[in-house]
Amino acid sequence: MAIEPQVATDRRKMTLVVAASSAGTVFEWYDFFIYGSLAPIIARHFFAAAGETQGYILTLLTFAAGFFARPFGAIVFGRLGDRTGRKRTFLVTITVMGTATFLAGLLPDANAIGPAAPWLLVSLRVAQGFAIGGEYGGAAIYVAEHAPHGKRGSATGWIQLSASIGLILALGIILVVQRVLGDAVFADWGWRIPFLLSAILLGISLWIRLKLDESPLFQRIRDEGGLAHAPLREALFEPANLKTILIVLFGILTGQGVVWYLAQFYTLFFLQHVLKLDLAHATTFIMLMTVITLPFYIFLAWLSDRIGRKPIMLAGLLVTAIAAFPVFQILTEAVNPALAAAAERAPARVIAAPADCSLQFNLTGTASYVTSCDIVKAALTAAGVPYRTESAPPGTFALLHVGTSEVSSPDGRDLSPVELAAAKKEFGVRLDAALKAAGYPAKADPAKVNTGRTLLVLVLLGLAAAALYAPQAAALVELFPTRIRYTALSLPYHVGVGWFGGFLPATAFAIVAATGNIYAGLWYPVIVAAVGVAVSLLLLPETYHRSID
Repeated sequence: MAIEPQVATDRRKMTLVVAASSAGTVFEWYDFFIYGSLAPIIARHFFAAAGETQGYILTLLTFAAGFFARPFGAIVFGRLGDRTGRKRTFLVTITVMGTATFLAGLLPDANAIGPAAPWLLVSLRVAQGFAIGGEYGGAAIYVAEHAPHGKRGSATGWIQLSASIGLILALGIILVVQRVLGDAVFADWGWRIPFLLSAILLGISLWIRLKLDESPLFQRIRDEGGLAHAPLREALFEPANLKTILIVLFGILTGQGVVWYLAQFYTLFFLQHVLKLDLAHATTFIMLMTVITLPFYIFLAWLSDRIGRKPIMLAGLLVTAIAAFPVFQILTEAVNPALAAAAERAPARVIAAPADCSLQFNLTGTASYVTSCDIVKAALTAAGVPYRTESAPPGTFALLHVGTSEVSSPDGRDLSPVELAAAKKEFGVRLDAALKAAGYPAKADPAKVNTGRTLLVLVLLGLAAAALYAPQAAALVELFPTRIRYTALSLPYHVGVGWFGGFLPATAFAIVAATGNIYAGLWYPVIVAAVGVAVSLLLLPETYHRSID
């Protein structure tokens, strides 16, 4: 049967709208997973002076700095989108995002320019995050305002899918470049190549977006003189709008932040940094999980047009709250069985004076952890070894009991920097010997990884993220009026996803370092997801039948 010319034209136009909107989301997550996957390498180039554990925390916090900037970008670009149009805002956000990502590949490291390097890196992350603050809301709105009634879920589902495409693209490029250059060269300078290749993605995104017309709903409201004069004030100070913002923030957006980053990023961190699986195998697992779950984004978005957005999103939150701890415990047994066996057979115990043990969560990088308790805890965390802490009398130095070995930890409060470095090095040698004697592996053995079991539990988390994320764009658009939609959607999205989700890696890692329990960091996403279940179940309205005109 021949397709009517108008129908064919509408389909081509909708395809262009979806492609243009999705391109920015691909770019956002491409950058996200490049930086996240390369965090251990970036830590060595920009934060080596802070030590291995604290340097890694600082790298994650630099990553989170971009997320901190997102709500402020949402305010600025939200107003721009509600006042001047969706298309113009699109072009600005993608240009800033792309430029910041590209420049990260050219940035000199701390060996070249000293302390200025990490600050410049933070500046690029902030600029990138600021631009993203206006990107996602604009993409979701632009597609939804073009989509036919009853098909908004299916149409915006492609935006949600594009986040996974960005992940696959990023991890695929990392694996190819690493394999071509070799591990040593890649760690030296080859890590810059994935950032530099983002220029190609930027060029394609700009080319597509320049072909767009303005959103028909925005164009009509502008022609009718219905534009909001102060979108932020209208969104936050009109009780009905503020109530909706708070419901979506604590009902689905904080949950989406922690569920998505738990499934797609914290799992990668856990595989690499805690379970000591090499980068190539860890990224391959995450890529396979993403490829397997890819079709479910479209299916669940389509399903939300038929049964509603709310039940599907609730399922994603509920699965995460229930399954997070069992999933990561199974990961440990499947990926590094030698570590699981050693922790069971010869648990590590740190016996130290409580006053000497600090919470190793240093936002500025200026704190100095030199007590014997802090030194041994940092070393065990860096080695991925779980431990428990027992109290000792004040004034005594920390002791580590592991297996049949007892290892004393040095105290650096009265040592010079050179002496402290030498003492830590000597302690590291004794610690490695004790851990080896107790059966703790230095790295995970890829030959002993249970591939099927590992992939199964990763896919479970991936499906939970898909269930929450796939219908979300359509639901958010349907909850807010056209005149303030850009601002009212973007602000809570980037507070929930940017702040609650973006700070997940650094927060969870710091909890692990403080407690010695490699699973303790999971309490953060589990509690946030549980709150999301309660708020959404009781207060979130169903919207899939609503008109957004």
